[in-house]
Formats: sequence, C-alpha cells, structure tokens
Amino acid sequence: MATITGSEVDLFGSNLPDTDTIQKLGAWVNSGESNRVAFEKKVKENLSNSLAAGIGLYLLGKYRDAIPLLEKGRDCKEKLLYLALAYRRLKRFDEAIGCLDGAAKQGADSRKVTLEKAGTYVQAGRLDDARKELKSCANFEKVSAEYHYQLGRLADAEGEYANALKNYRTAVELDSQHTEAVFQLAYACDLRGDEEAAIDYYRQVLKRVPAHVNALLNLAVIYEDNGQYEKAATCVDTVLKVHPNHAKALLFSKDIESSMVMIYDEEKERRKDKRAKILEIPITDFELSVRSRNCLKKMNLLTLGDLLKVTEAELLSYKNFGETSLVEIKQILDSKGLSLGMALEDAGAAVGSESATVQGASEDLLRKTVEEMELSVRSRRALTRLGVKTILDLIQKTEAELLGCKNFGVTSLNEIKDRLTSYGLSLRKLE
Repeated sequence: MATITGSEVDLFGSNLPDTDTIQKLGAWVNSGESNRVAFEKKVKENLSNSLAAGIGLYLLGKYRDAIPLLEKGRDCKEKLLYLALAYRRLKRFDEAIGCLDGAAKQGADSRKVTLEKAGTYVQAGRLDDARKELKSCANFEKVSAEYHYQLGRLADAEGEYANALKNYRTAVELDSQHTEAVFQLAYACDLRGDEEAAIDYYRQVLKRVPAHVNALLNLAVIYEDNGQYEKAATCVDTVLKVHPNHAKALLFSKDIESSMVMIYDEEKERRKDKRAKILEIPITDFELSVRSRNCLKKMNLLTLGDLLKVTEAELLSYKNFGETSLVEIKQILDSKGLSLGMALEDAGAAVGSESATVQGASEDLLRKTVEEMELSVRSRRALTRLGVKTILDLIQKTEAELLGCKNFGVTSLNEIKDRLTSYGLSLRKLE
C-alpha cells in the first residue's frame, strides 16, 4: 500500500486510513470537480459512519458540517486532529488547541501536534505561544521541513521577512515536495517584485498533482502584468478545466480576454501599484553591513523609496558612509531596476507646467541660468559638474550634495545660499 493513490483510498472501510493516506485522498478529491462530486455523493451515502463522514466533509471544505459528525465519532487521535483542523478553519482557535492536546494524549505524533499548535497560534495572533511551541522543537532544525515552514510563518507574522524567506528556503531544501513552503517562497518573492524568482517557484509548485489553484492564479497575475496574456490565459484555463465553477478564475478569464483586445489603462495602474509595493520594502529586508545599516537609519532612510530621494553625493557626504557602503546600496537598487536620486529626476521632469509654484517663485526666475546668478568661478564650475544649469535645478539640491562635489567648500555653499535667499529661495532639505 506504499504506492496507494487517492482514488484507491477507502475512507469508509472497516479500518480508518492513517492521516498521510487521508491527505492523499484529499489531494485526489480536490484535483477536479468530477472527483469532488463523486466523493460528496459517497460521503452522503455513509453518514452513519460519523467519524469517516466527518473527515470526508472536512476534505470537501464543509467545516461547519464536519464538526457535529466528528464529535459523534469514536474517540481516537484522527477524530481530534481533524476536529482541530476544522475548528482552526473556522477561527475557533481555543477549541482547536484543546483538540490538539487531546490528540497528543490519544497517541498522535508529538512533533506533528506541536507544529500544528504552533501554526494555530500564528493564525490566532498569539505569537509568543507559537514561539514557545517551536522552541520545544528546536532539535528538528535542519531536519524537519515542516518545522522550518512554521518558523517562516511565524517570522512573516512578526514582519521579519528576510528570516521568513530563509526558513522557507530551508524547508524546500529539506523537502522539495513541501508544497506550501514552495508556495510561500514564491509568494514572498512575488510581493517583493522579484518576478523571475517568483515565476520559478510557482512553476515548481505546479509540478505537484493536483495543480495548486492559488499558484496558477498568482502566476497568471504576473504574466498579465507583463503583458503575456496568452500565458496568463493558459494558467486560468488550467484552473477552469478542473474547477469550471471557480468564481475568481471565471472573473479573471474575462479580465484577460478584455486585455487581449483593448488598450488597457488599468495595466498602467497595476504596474504603479506593483512599483509602490517595491518602494515600501524596508531596507532591513536586505543583507547590509552594520555600518551601512546604521548610517541609513540615522539618515532616516528606511525603505527603498527613501533611497530614490537621495543622491550619491548626499550619501557620501554623511559621516562614516564610504564607497563600500555606496556599492552595497547601488547593488540592491540595481536588482530592482532602481537608482539613487531617481525620484528627484522624476520630480524635476514633472515640474514643467507646475514650476511657477515651486517655493512660490515665478517661472521666469526658476528658468534663470546659473551664469546669470553672478557666482564665483569655483561655484559655477562645481554646479556644472553636478549638471545644474538653472535655478530650478539648483533648488532641488541639498547642502550635503553640493559639499560632496570636488573642490566645493563652505565658502561656495554660503555664497550660493546667500544668492538664493536674495531671490526668496533655498536649497532642498532632506525630510
């Protein structure tokens, strides 16, 4: 029976299958609409077998209906485990924990029970309790994929995304068939804009049977965002072949069909939303030297978006921030298709028709060239090296950025500040 498939499992026989075999049955039941219909019919024919019928209803996702039947069933570890899982699905977390404790007393595998309790506590938001349960399993480090998967879920709930990714990767290394660990790894990469890695992990999930519906739909979203509508449609069609009434897939199918025949303004909005999410990623998510991390924190640069508002010169002008740290930062931004000062360039390009309102100045004044400011030769040369041609360009620079320019000293800075003050203007200040 080691090679038994879900379709061969008899849930309603004289002996209840073990939990691993029941899990295979659940995968088969949910691999297609026809399987679900046939299995649901069999459950209804065997309602007198309370325990097996209750487990069957759980596999069908009918958690409220499953609980009364499971409660009627004979006392055993399987009954309490599936009761716990049903309660957890309904967010009745205290009852779920009670059933898991009962399952342990009935002889259920202690590690499985502990890890299920940890997962329940995470869903309940009781993170200290989850941490305590996982601490008791610390001897399974680098041994149990499920242990590292639950550590990842806890880290995600605590906002420690780098740690979560690390544990999901370890789980997958230990067990490449741990579908949920691979899916969470894909989803984490997807959220952080690493589409190439996300697509690779989602494809790994889809090698499993049955096909993972959420992985297919998430992959379809990425393909649609990139304008690969045929690939997106293939993913959605795969879902609809086995789940023809899947509401989300049906709606998504219509959305993709519209995208293939229309110029779609929403496409641009989706891209903006995706970029906004990338810009909100905390800098602490990335591996940086202690010096770089501390300098950025003191400068109040906390997200990728914050880095787009500063230039190389501004960073290098900060005490203890050197070339090595600059290279680290630029590598992180390069990996996301971003660069230092990018937001300032965008802002400068967007000023155009709004320039008359900048710092309350007139458009004619802002378009005045640096040469017309009658500055010293050293100051003019420094501004030329920085690409500053007009007063509008100049007021978008900060003191640190100017001082970071070669041969530009405090005397030149004061000269420029005085001249700007006479126009009622000032250099940009870092927020």
